[in-house]
Amino acid sequence: MVIRSGGALLPLAFRAAKLVCRGQFQRIRLAFFSTDIVGEKPILVRDFIRSALYDPNHGYFSKRSGPVGVLDRSIRFNQLEGRSAYMRHLNNLYKQHDIAWFTPVELFKPWYAYGIAEAIMRTANLSIPLKIFEIGGGSGTCAKCILDYMMLNAPAKVYNNMTYISIEISPSLAERQLETVGEVQSHLSRYKVECHDATDRSGWGPVDPQPCWVIMLEVLDNLPHDLVYSPNQVSPWMEVWLEQGQDSLQISEVYKPLQDPLVMQCVKIIGMDNGGQSRLISASRDILSKVFPKPRRAWMPTGCLKLLEVLHWALPKMSLIASDFSYLPDVSIPGDRAPLVSSKRHGCTVDHNNYLDAKGDADIFFPTDFWLLERIDHHCSGWLNEQTESKSFKPVKKRRTITLDTAAFMEEFGLPTKTRTKDGYNPLLDDFRNTKFYISVPTHNIT
Repeated sequence: MVIRSGGALLPLAFRAAKLVCRGQFQRIRLAFFSTDIVGEKPILVRDFIRSALYDPNHGYFSKRSGPVGVLDRSIRFNQLEGRSAYMRHLNNLYKQHDIAWFTPVELFKPWYAYGIAEAIMRTANLSIPLKIFEIGGGSGTCAKCILDYMMLNAPAKVYNNMTYISIEISPSLAERQLETVGEVQSHLSRYKVECHDATDRSGWGPVDPQPCWVIMLEVLDNLPHDLVYSPNQVSPWMEVWLEQGQDSLQISEVYKPLQDPLVMQCVKIIGMDNGGQSRLISASRDILSKVFPKPRRAWMPTGCLKLLEVLHWALPKMSLIASDFSYLPDVSIPGDRAPLVSSKRHGCTVDHNNYLDAKGDADIFFPTDFWLLERIDHHCSGWLNEQTESKSFKPVKKRRTITLDTAAFMEEFGLPTKTRTKDGYNPLLDDFRNTKFYISVPTHNIT
């Protein structure tokens, strides 16, 4: 198994020391120094994370010249003896390129993207022009490999009439993607990059009513999250805000009643509003909270909620395929769905015990709760609300969804023999057990 630490993909056998969650008051003074991220006015945690990662002046992805690596050539797995040889080869690649990480689509090119292309081919209605959007296209490797696959394997009319659009927030990565895809001249007439924030409705223009595919690879883990807090098991959840001290550079966590629409929607979707609890359970928790009071913290995927709201609005007949981390082991930052915060110093990965350590020089990435992702997807499509309000016994679903382990996905749609070493070890199948694929397609019941 592997996880990404500071972006790097590493064996799943490290980290300990969990940080105990403390704090009984409405304001907690934290011994972390402010940067330009927190100014005079308090901000939500999601705004802190967005700035720490994406601010054009001091954001992690903006400051680093090349956090995502690009391999000069594909790895020839069938020439490697086994796991030890693969790990040595991977270590040498990191040293040679001096970058933060290689994405799976890069490590296993072209086979990783070929599996995604085959999944689209089997599911898409090929009687109409194929249209693909990719959110956060990285170096452009996924786009190029999918276009390669369509050119080589799809009926000629599919490749000739298809459109591939990358939605990229970074101007430098947008240029990189055009260079990568442009290695095959014929791809350029079918490919373009739109440089804007995918969560901003104004960047999408008018609603596109045509069927299309949306690809998101390692996007969900870097989306901003909010944080909610409760001093015990029964007290209401409160929003966490951050403010800078008047007479110091320290940052405080400030707890306020729930009022932000995105946070409140997440609380409702997850079922954290306690509306459905029985009196017996409620009374038991009340007694337990008085005898053993335990502070609670939970990270809310408000960035995911905002993105899916915009995607379902802009592309109401989209099919979605997303891949990301299903869990991150031994996370020391407290709270449900808590992130890892990692930076690289002198070539070594350093993990931080507090999210406020991220000042533009650290990656912040979250696990994806795929059950929750499905609920958010159904909520944003309108079906979850209809199901709740409908009086019929069995409302008709608007979307069909499935979650697969990466190994299961690649065994179904990919060519796993291409990433197997001489002794049978297969890093794509064996080392990515904490990653999953989520596929969501509309049914014929939508208007």
